[in-house]
Amino acid sequence: MPRSTRLRSSLIHAAVLAALSALSAPIAIAAEPRQVEVAAGDLADALDALARQFDVNAIYPARQVRGLRTEGVSGLLEPRAAFEALLDGTSLDVTEEAGSILIRLPEDNAATSGAAVSATSGHPATNLDAVQVRASSSRLDRPGFDAPTPTTSLSAQDLAVGGRPNIAAALNDLPQFRAGVSPQTTGTNTDAGSAPVDLRALGVNRTLVLIDGRRFSSTNDLNTIPSIMVQGADIVTGGASAAWGSGAVSGVVNIAIDRTFVGTKLGTQFGVSDRGDANERRFEAAFGRELFGGRGHLVLGAEFLDNDGLVPRSRRPDVAGWATLPDGNGRFVLTHGVSIADAAYGGLILSGALAGQAFEPDGSLRPFEYGRVVGGTQMVGGNGPSADHFSPLVTPQRRYSTMGTAYFDLTDDTRLTLDVRHSRMYNDYPWFGDHNRGSTRLRISADNAFLPAPVRDALAAAGESSFQMGRFNSDFAYATIDFQRKTTEATLAIDGALGAGWTWRSYYTHGEYRQDMRNPGFLLRDNYARAVDSVLDPTTGQPICRVALADPTTDCVPINLFGSGSPSAEAIAYVTGAPTQETLIKLDAGGLSLQGDPWTLPAGDVSVALGVEARREWQQSTAGALDTAGAFRSFSHASMFGAFRVKEAFGEILVPLVRDVPGLNKLEFNAAARISDYDTTGSIWSWKAGATNEFLPGLRARATRSRDIRSANLTELFTTALTGWNNVADPITGQTVQAQVISGGNPGLTPEEADTTTFGIAWTPQFTEGLDISIDYFDITINDVIMSLGVQEVINRCARGNQVLCGRITRDANGSIELIRSTPVNLAQYKTDGIDAEILYTFPAARLVPSAGGRVQWRALATWINELTTDDGEVKLSYVGSQGSAFSGPGIPRLRVTNTLAYRGDTFGANLRARYISSGNYNSAVDIVNNHIGSVTYFDLGMSMRTAGFADSDLELYANINNLLDKGPPASSAFSAYYDVLGRYYSIGARLRF
Repeated sequence: MPRSTRLRSSLIHAAVLAALSALSAPIAIAAEPRQVEVAAGDLADALDALARQFDVNAIYPARQVRGLRTEGVSGLLEPRAAFEALLDGTSLDVTEEAGSILIRLPEDNAATSGAAVSATSGHPATNLDAVQVRASSSRLDRPGFDAPTPTTSLSAQDLAVGGRPNIAAALNDLPQFRAGVSPQTTGTNTDAGSAPVDLRALGVNRTLVLIDGRRFSSTNDLNTIPSIMVQGADIVTGGASAAWGSGAVSGVVNIAIDRTFVGTKLGTQFGVSDRGDANERRFEAAFGRELFGGRGHLVLGAEFLDNDGLVPRSRRPDVAGWATLPDGNGRFVLTHGVSIADAAYGGLILSGALAGQAFEPDGSLRPFEYGRVVGGTQMVGGNGPSADHFSPLVTPQRRYSTMGTAYFDLTDDTRLTLDVRHSRMYNDYPWFGDHNRGSTRLRISADNAFLPAPVRDALAAAGESSFQMGRFNSDFAYATIDFQRKTTEATLAIDGALGAGWTWRSYYTHGEYRQDMRNPGFLLRDNYARAVDSVLDPTTGQPICRVALADPTTDCVPINLFGSGSPSAEAIAYVTGAPTQETLIKLDAGGLSLQGDPWTLPAGDVSVALGVEARREWQQSTAGALDTAGAFRSFSHASMFGAFRVKEAFGEILVPLVRDVPGLNKLEFNAAARISDYDTTGSIWSWKAGATNEFLPGLRARATRSRDIRSANLTELFTTALTGWNNVADPITGQTVQAQVISGGNPGLTPEEADTTTFGIAWTPQFTEGLDISIDYFDITINDVIMSLGVQEVINRCARGNQVLCGRITRDANGSIELIRSTPVNLAQYKTDGIDAEILYTFPAARLVPSAGGRVQWRALATWINELTTDDGEVKLSYVGSQGSAFSGPGIPRLRVTNTLAYRGDTFGANLRARYISSGNYNSAVDIVNNHIGSVTYFDLGMSMRTAGFADSDLELYANINNLLDKGPPASSAFSAYYDVLGRYYSIGARLRF
């Protein structure tokens, strides 16, 4: 990609100057009282508001403050006294350091930075705020407990870094995640535009996504949640099925909703690439207020996003025009400048005396400009067609999402909560062409009605009655994806406190997810065959279909294929149609749980959680009449119906074993179990056992062993056959061919079972304030893996000796692949292990510049993968470092590191982020000569300015530059989950709050 050196230099200098200017601003905490007024509500928001009123910087532990409320504060007060009043009822202390207000746990609790903080709002410890679900590998939330499974907590500010278009894209910047399908990646399949998440590269179906501890509909699509309603996210990077149910094999992502916001927030953001394309517009709004004298609360939020995408792919030459071609010696070569050799835009004659001649738009012939032909179907150089000139690099989309949440305290100890969500998404973009090449090339008769006379004469002179023709049908049969998705969900919850430390939770959720899919532009097999075979009417001399000679009543419309743009509108309407499918998915889920401390031991209280849950998932997909009749030549949707019910019971216990003994300052044991009874596959157990210990003040160790499960979903079980076409590389013949693919469900699937081990340490050094360090090892082994193998993966594993998968491949008499059946199967084993590390250091900026205000935060997250393999009992494949193509299996880099350095003051903020991806291979599953991909580091820069708006409002202006240095992607990474294909990208926005 071209570099804009002058612009890059200016931006970097501007960032440095702005940061130095902000750091040079002197501050001092004035001791004199001020008249302050902070309303009751969310504690974090109240702390920020009070800091602005005193013109000081307040640093507080976001993990401990999140979700807590305050009664507010008002009056003529000194700064410290005002903050202490605001924190009344919590276990947080207030101190002053270097011109900042520091809010932290007291010394006896300082080591337990992951522990919950006592509830606020002036209620006793068993108030309703204690009922709020916190993200953890455990359902036990109580002060002093450090979860044995590593958990990363992100605030709304953390998620906003980089100005990503959705929550999933923000999470995918973290090294624990593998990007799936979203506007920031480059998939063009029917699920493009959705935003699930994938921990450990184990698949989106093995990451459980929750909203405040509850499952939700819409197939875990985070695009259905307005970002403005999100208070934060917690990521549990380890098995948690015993606590939360099926699907939590690689971990849990819990989205925390802001339920206590008071006021109005408005936001807008605009984005554009350095090349002036891939434009994006986003608008958002939220409103919240207390009701019924403080007994109730209402929050409403909405978000709209319009993303132009990037169409076609050839607008980024570095990622377009690549293919893996055979080198003639049994290996493949990653090659640029590849196009199609057996078809042309207006038709290419492939046989006989005129072979190698292409049709011009006027029907005349010209010599086709061949490059170096490889395998008969592709070539390097030349002037052949390519799908990259039509298909998107980044798929466009429009979507809106809305959410409302309200609660009412029925009594001092019982709260009724109602959540409602509604979202819609629209997508329309080119998908792939229905061409005539390879095994679908055309046979044209010499008496074809539209054949130009010079061509007919040349055939007669050569004594030929027909010829074969390849045609790239971009002028009439280039299919598009046109779909709408709609999600509607409501949750009713009643939670309460029973006294003596006991709380209970109950909920019921009903959600519906609808998708209407149309794919206009696919060829109707029989209509097309009849229309191509045209002759001149012996009576009128006009073109007619040959079948009209025997049946004059036929509705067949002849088609002219000789020259790009030749087909008439009437002929196109006759030979093409739109596969359609309407899908409805329903979720009904409910649960009841009880949590409390029934016993007290010398080392502390024993905590237990008990509960039952039930869930019903239902799906019906209805294909169009033409799909059902098998009328399309290349692609058809299928109808399906399926449902399952599951009933579950779970229990968990935490036992404090030793306390205040040298080397065993706080030793605790945690165990959980869950029985899940599916009406499709029967009963299955999941369990967990773990322990934590504080060896020294601030130095903790944790370990967990768990059995986690995932039952097959409705799509994997019940989807009926779908057909399509793929270009595939055949290691056996050394050729790249176009083959038909059949995919669908498998009712015989059995549940997956995973054994997970994690252990590590967390260190909060006592010699400095605000530093947290953790390092954890994980090992996950999944047996009976349910995997929808990619088409290329089926072929590669067959070539390596898996006879079961070879049975899914049909070859013609010459040994070339004709058909591949790609359906979910239970593989023998899936295994990964590695190390996660995190450093979080927050401190007043005055430590660096004595006169500076604000705070500085450095956060480093790293994931190192030792192994990621699949083993089907015959072939063991490694995917570590296979990171250049989304079609090469679940590849993942060996090492990913995200480093963020941020400054936040009263009026100015800035962050600089570095995203490192280690070197690897384009595709480790194929023997490619030039397979190596070098390491890549991307830099992102963000800045914000805050000022007073109108009518006592707060205005924030911000700007982001992602891929600051305009780092180009590796070769042929158009479908990779890791690399930036757009180049430098700018976004600017504003947030107004009043």
